[in-house]
Amino acid sequence: MQIVYGIHPVVETLRAGGKIEKVILLKGGKQSSIRDILKVTTRRNVPVIFRDREHLDTTAGTSHHQGVVCVCEEFRYAGMDEVLADCKSRKNALILILDGIIDPQNLGSLIRTALCFGASGVVIPENRAASITPAVVKASAGAAMHLPVVKVVNISRTIDTLKKENFWIYGADATGGENLDPHDYSTHKGLVMGSEGKGIRPLVREKCDFLISIPMTTTIDSLNVSVSGGIILYEMTRNWNSLKAREKRG
Repeated sequence: MQIVYGIHPVVETLRAGGKIEKVILLKGGKQSSIRDILKVTTRRNVPVIFRDREHLDTTAGTSHHQGVVCVCEEFRYAGMDEVLADCKSRKNALILILDGIIDPQNLGSLIRTALCFGASGVVIPENRAASITPAVVKASAGAAMHLPVVKVVNISRTIDTLKKENFWIYGADATGGENLDPHDYSTHKGLVMGSEGKGIRPLVREKCDFLISIPMTTTIDSLNVSVSGGIILYEMTRNWNSLKAREKRG
């Protein structure tokens, strides 16, 4: 079983429809904070128990649980076939490929942003990278329970698979890429974001069709990877929406 904690992550976990063993709430906590949780647990007939703060701290493994802990089934990673099946129903599918993100906060934030911008899925490597943990689910505000996350052995081979499915692969490069704005993002695309310290690994970098950078007006080294990912995903979506608007105007 897996632990999920925090108000929003637990609400989204309940809404996702997976198997829930129980929800543990802080005894004497604010009813206004848990109103939505109680509504969903009642509708789904999920057991709710009330315990003291020490019990919640021990169960969650942290004190940052907001008085809400959920015991649920282990996180289920999606298969690449599942994500590609969703892509086939779209004109311009988007997949976020994370090449070695270590920080759970960054991983959670990127998953949340990818969901907001309509990505079909997120790809992460099996080794030397953060996996989906309770901290990641909380950082994603529960988005990790709604967006398919694929864990793969080899990112480079996964990119080869995507290229066979007519995906163009864009790699985020802090300093050496082209301006991200002029590109046409109206086709299937994968966005590769590298690790916090070293960026995209050389072999994965070579697989990218384009290297893109965010135009900067200061001499600061680079933006945080989750911030950069948000900016690029927004630009890709804005570019596509602008293209659709121009087509409508004829």
